[in-house]
Amino acid sequence: MTDVALTATQQQAVQRRTVLVLSLGQVLGGIAFGATVSLGALLAADISGSDALSGLATASVTLGAALCAIPLARMAARLGRRRALTLGNLFALVGIAVVILAASVRVFPLLLVGILLIGAGNAGNLQSRFAATDLAAPQHRGVAGPLLLGPGEIVGQAIGMPPQTGSYVFSFVAQCAALALYLVALRPDPLLAAQRLAQAAAATTSAVVADRPRVARYAIFAIAGSHVVMASVMAMTPVHLSHMAHGAHGAAATPADVSALVGITIALHVGGMYALSPVFGVLADRWGRLRVVLLGQALLGGALAFAVFAGTEAWGVMVALILLGLGWSAATVAGAALLTEASAPEVRTRRQGRSDSLMSLSAAAGSVLAGIVLSNFQYAGLGIAASVLVLAIVALSPLARSSAR
Repeated sequence: MTDVALTATQQQAVQRRTVLVLSLGQVLGGIAFGATVSLGALLAADISGSDALSGLATASVTLGAALCAIPLARMAARLGRRRALTLGNLFALVGIAVVILAASVRVFPLLLVGILLIGAGNAGNLQSRFAATDLAAPQHRGVAGPLLLGPGEIVGQAIGMPPQTGSYVFSFVAQCAALALYLVALRPDPLLAAQRLAQAAAATTSAVVADRPRVARYAIFAIAGSHVVMASVMAMTPVHLSHMAHGAHGAAATPADVSALVGITIALHVGGMYALSPVFGVLADRWGRLRVVLLGQALLGGALAFAVFAGTEAWGVMVALILLGLGWSAATVAGAALLTEASAPEVRTRRQGRSDSLMSLSAAAGSVLAGIVLSNFQYAGLGIAASVLVLAIVALSPLARSSAR
């Protein structure tokens, strides 16, 4: 099955198994990403001594993803998704070790290097959403880490780890499990199998897949813009919650109180990011890609409204983060499907890599600016600033009308 094109029945069976493997891998890889999101900003603020520099944590994780997105996409095109995804996992494993070391010696630049490597691993995790479409039929291409903060701190204290790094123990184990999963279970490789199918189809038919670069550019912009909105607000939420936990009247809060509040809120956010992604995939197939992208913008707009008008209350921040995750999920799932079907096979993988690189670079810049905005204009100001991108994505949506379904 690895040397010849798959039959239709084999293709369906491989696609089902591929989606299952990738779903499990995303959950495992997401544990490290969730821990980095939850703890990175707090660690950065603590070690650097500046809230304004806390945004560099999310900037580093997204910069790492940006730097590796195109190389991993090219590697996938040559050697297959399995090797690209496993290399991403190895980057994340090294990054976790470096973060723990940086927290031990309290060296801020070293912390950023470790977080950057975790971001490089997340580039593989992002690529898996395209891997899920490799063997999908054209009409079916839409396809707990933070809660471990408390238990992680208990484990970390027991084995003598630095404060606020205990949950990285679970992250390391999860990354090892994801690495083994991809090596063993992602066979045959979905991208290599899809390439063989395309070659076989080209030899037997004269049909040509139309390339629509304008639609593809809009899809890339929608994915990147939605990611910037999500990453910039999410990056500053742990710092904002830390301030809230200490109370408006100067009441002191213990690190456990802060970790609990941040952990629960970010866990709800990560759940919003991934829990309903299959639902948004089904909706993208039934309603059309563009409609679900716009549904994502409506959810993101709702999230920003809660951040602006209820961001001083814990419940308001939680609702905002849930909607933020759901909006990101809808926009990126449908956007990835739109980008895939708008690109001819010979340019598809390259555009996917560019999309991941652009979304990560943009989010890195947005996260740095988010720290400055938070310091000067508070959480509500950050919500207002992020709404500009949502409005731009909606305003430019006519560019993709020709591929509404």
